[in-house]
Amino acid sequence: MEHQPQHLARPSSDQAVYGISVAAELLNVAPQTLRVYEARGLVEPSRTSGGTRRYSDDDLDRVRRIGELLAAGLNLAGVKLVLEMELETRRLRAELEEAHARLERERSSSTRSS
Repeated sequence: MEHQPQHLARPSSDQAVYGISVAAELLNVAPQTLRVYEARGLVEPSRTSGGTRRYSDDDLDRVRRIGELLAAGLNLAGVKLVLEMELETRRLRAELEEAHARLERERSSSTRSS
């Protein structure tokens, strides 16, 4: 019987799978940089039961965004504000889309019942 390799599913973007050294290598930054970003509240990696940091693809994307903002001349405090505003903008857009969808459903049901 031939052994077939199992195809592993790619983890979801929010699944924390990378240790700090792997994450740092993927991002081309020092592990200490990731620790500083965490201390400043810019990124919140998951922790194992033993306290080891684990980073997700979403975390890596966030660190890349931090790098872009730093390269644009912002300091870490400014980066934190921009990230918070971007998050709030996404939340408000989703809320607005839901309100539009609800309004369309109400309009549809009122035209059908008239």
